[in-house]
Parts: sequence; C-alpha cells; structure tokens
Amino acid sequence: MAAHRKPPHRSLSGHTARTAATLALAGAATAAGFDGTAHAEPQLTQAQVKAKVDSLYRDAETATEKYNGAKEEADATQRRLTGLQDETARKQAKLNSAREALGSLAAAQYRDGGIDPAWQLALSSDPDRYLDGAAFAERAGDRQAAAVSRVRDQLREIERLRGAARIELKSLRARQAELSRQKKTVTGKLDEARRLLARLTPRQRTAVTGPGGTTGHTSRSAAGPREPLPQPGSAPAPTGRAAAAVAYAYGKLGSPYVWGATGPNAFDCSGLVQAAYRSAGISLPRTSYAQINAGHRVSRSELQPGDLVFFYSGISHVGIYVGNGQMIHAPNPSAPVRVAPIDQMPFAGATRVA
Repeated sequence: MAAHRKPPHRSLSGHTARTAATLALAGAATAAGFDGTAHAEPQLTQAQVKAKVDSLYRDAETATEKYNGAKEEADATQRRLTGLQDETARKQAKLNSAREALGSLAAAQYRDGGIDPAWQLALSSDPDRYLDGAAFAERAGDRQAAAVSRVRDQLREIERLRGAARIELKSLRARQAELSRQKKTVTGKLDEARRLLARLTPRQRTAVTGPGGTTGHTSRSAAGPREPLPQPGSAPAPTGRAAAAVAYAYGKLGSPYVWGATGPNAFDCSGLVQAAYRSAGISLPRTSYAQINAGHRVSRSELQPGDLVFFYSGISHVGIYVGNGQMIHAPNPSAPVRVAPIDQMPFAGATRVA
C-alpha cells in the first residue's frame, strides 16, 4: 500500500503572488465596506449645508455669549484681586513701620530697664525730676501697649486680606478655565462651519450666507418680499440717546463680525449693542442674556427705534431695532454688520433702555 505523501510546497511566482495579494486586498476591502464609494462622505445639498451652518453659528453664538460673560466676571475678579493685593501691600508697609518703632522702644527699655524703680528713686540726685520721668515712662508704656494692639489689629487685617485674595484667585482660575472651555467650543463650531462653506461654490455660499454688502439681508423674510430698508431719520427714535445709538449702528454697517469683539472696527452681536449705547452715554452689560434685563420690557407691537430685540430661547442673539420691522445686528463670521428683518429669527423679547 503506497504511503501517503504530503504534496511538496510550491512557492508562488511573482505574477501569481501579486494576483493573490490583489484578490485578498479586494476581498478584505469589500468585506470591510471600502469599495471606494460605499463609505464616502455624503454630499450635502445646499439647503442641508445652510441648515447645518446656521445651527453651528447658533451654537457658536451661544458659547460666545457665555465666553463674554465669563470674561466679564474674570476681569472683575482680576480687578478685585489686584485691589486686595495693593491694599495688602500698603498695610504691610504700615505694619513694618510700626514693628520698627516697637523694636526701637523695646531696645531702649532693655538698655534702661535693669534697675528697680525704687532704687532708681533712692539713688537719684534729683528725685523730683525722676518722678516726672517715671510718669512719662508710664504714659509711654500705655502708648506702647496701644501700639502693640494696633500691630496685632494690622496683622489680623492683613491675614483677612490675604484670605480674601486667595478666594478671588481661586475664582479667577475657575473663570479662566471656563473661558478656555467656551473658546474651544466657539472655535470648534466656527471651524466646522467654515469647512462646510468651503465645499460650496461662491454662488452657493452667497445663497447660504447672504450677500456681503453693507445693507444686505441674511435671508429673505419668510413673510414675503423684502421691504425697503429704513434710513436714519425715517423712523425717529423716541429719545436723543436712542437716536444716537441707532446712528452709531448705521455707521458700523459692513463692519466684520468677530466673536468677543466690542468695536470700534469689529463686533459680535452683544458687542455692537454695547458699543452703540456706550456712544450714547449709556452703560449696558456685556452679554445678550444680561442686556435683556437692562431696561424695561416692551412688546413686539410697541417697538421703537433704539429698542433692543432678542432672539432664541436662550437669548443668544441681539440687535438694535431701527423701524419698519428691521434691525441692525452683527450676524455671524460669514456676514458683516447689516440690516435685517426681525422676523428672520425666533423672536424672544425686546427691551427699551433709553
């Protein structure tokens, strides 16, 4: 019976090896789904790009307002911390002077305090003079005790100031961490929006973001065709300060949107509002969600030029009403400061500050 022999191993020729490798890779790619088209990034329609970009800009603006609020608090904390440090330094210098005075007095007492007062009186060649000196020393002792008490009070005050400074420093570091988080969120959202817009042709980008002119709308009003854009004076503001704020906003049409900016050459939405009213002599909070509480609320039907108009449930966007259903606002990084209809975003409320 013939023995079963293991067939000899044959090495693959160069051509055969390449063919086998190609087939193996193709099979693996097919099994994994990498056929060159199955997992390609889906092509978004222009409408889908617009919806996603708008959503990213809203998220970025919400984070921007949180960043602005955290920065305002961090700046205030830094001012308080600097004030505490300056006050501590002044009190420390005063304490050092008091300690030096006490040290000099203690040294003098050490030099003169080796003889009992009774013996000093007995041995004195001028008892009357000695008694006068003793009374002075007693008063000096009282003054010394008072000086020691003041030094102790100063030490306690300095320790209190240092404790307050430690608390403010801890708060400042927390604010700075919040700033970093919000900055990361803003830049991430804006970078993603830029990547999406970069895929579009110039004409498509214009359709998504609106024209770049100084008075272009970011989108047409859902209610119908555009109305004529208001001009300064076409709808008079109720007060001189409101008129000044509106005039400032008109003067900034076409300025770029830069998140965190408050002018004079670039703005975010709340930064434009703050700058406009600062020019009119009115100080407003930094963020949109704080600005809505800066004046008294007015209904949409009561709007007058100069009123602040707010949008979205989180009060994340603000503009300045200029009449005729229009506002001036800083929309987003792809659109400059411009005039736009107030009905293009979900209306959240309005405030009159002047």
